[in-house]
Order: sequence, then structure tokens, then C-alpha cells
Amino acid sequence: MVPFLISVVVLAISLLIVSKLPTGVEVDNPLIALIAGGIIGALNGLWGLFPGLFRGAIWLFSLGLIPLIGSIIVFGLTAWLIEGFRLRWGIGSAILGAIALAIINSILVFILRQTGLVAI
Repeated sequence: MVPFLISVVVLAISLLIVSKLPTGVEVDNPLIALIAGGIIGALNGLWGLFPGLFRGAIWLFSLGLIPLIGSIIVFGLTAWLIEGFRLRWGIGSAILGAIALAIINSILVFILRQTGLVAI
């Protein structure tokens, strides 16, 4: 449970950073980012239920397009569910936001691993 909570906080910080970039993603306050991070983390966790070989094969055969589409759908669904989390330009904001979120979240997790603060 603790690794999930840490990943939700890291996702919330990533969402706040993405909302400051010109991606069309708007987050009203840190509490909304925390709730949205929880939803994104839970929905992305469903992808982890599939076996690793299956996920790898899908990624390889689609050249990463299917996981990207899944991330865009999760991003848009989260914006639809959460009041105060908006995509100003619709699908364009979902695409830019999902890509930016993946990059920023990866950087933050890398930094946390290198400093030894987290082992997620």
C-alpha cells in the first residue's frame, strides 16, 4: 500500500508540473492533483494485471502506440471524472499531457531512486 501512496504523490507532483507547461492541462489545486494522481495510478495499475510477456508483445508489435493510446484514454477519463482537472484543448491536451506526464513522472521516479528515498 505504501508504494502505491508514494506513486500517487509523485503522480500528483508530476501533474502539477505538467499543468505549468503549455500543454493545455489545468489543475485547480494540489488536492485535485492528488485525487487525479490516485485515479491515474489506479487505472494504470489495471495494465499491470496483464502478464509481462503479453504487455511486452503488445508494445513491441505496436511500437508503443497501444500503451500510449491507453495512457491518453486514462488521462482523458481522469479529466472527465475529476472536477477541477481540465483539458483545455480536448484530445490534443490529452495527448500532450499524457506524454509530458510520462516523461516528468519518469524523471521524478529516477531522481527518487538515485537518492535512495524510494524503491518503487
